[in-house]
Amino acid sequence: MKLKQLNILLADDDADDCLFFKEAIDELIPPITFTAVHDGEQLMQLLTNKINKLPNVIFLDLNMPRKNGFECLTEIKKNKALKDLPVVIFSTSFEQEVVNRLYDNGAHYFIRKPSEFSLFKKIILYSLTLITEKDISQPASEDFILTVENSLPV
Repeated sequence: MKLKQLNILLADDDADDCLFFKEAIDELIPPITFTAVHDGEQLMQLLTNKINKLPNVIFLDLNMPRKNGFECLTEIKKNKALKDLPVVIFSTSFEQEVVNRLYDNGAHYFIRKPSEFSLFKKIILYSLTLITEKDISQPASEDFILTVENSLPV
């Protein structure tokens, strides 16, 4: 699997999850540019700062301090300069009503965070493959939730 060099932005307040994510992508697709922010305000400051290059994809946790993932997603999709950025929701929660709301608000994919490292790597690779090799517009609602079961082998 060939993925182009990517600029990935992770917004997650859990330091362990950030480290886990970084280790997974380092094993999958080096070299990449990886940035992590730990709350929604940091995310939006980084994205709206004209000096910074925009990421190819944002992995966004829902439950963050200062500004949550829902608020960030809404701001991103309402911002003319940011609205086309692929946003993958990366969360431990999985309530269908929440997932439907995220889809309606313009997220590209939803991933429930797996606890096992090999599954974590597999689902990240799958999401990055979809974003870089397929049309990056929002998929049909039945393809919105990414699972390890429907992902590619690592």
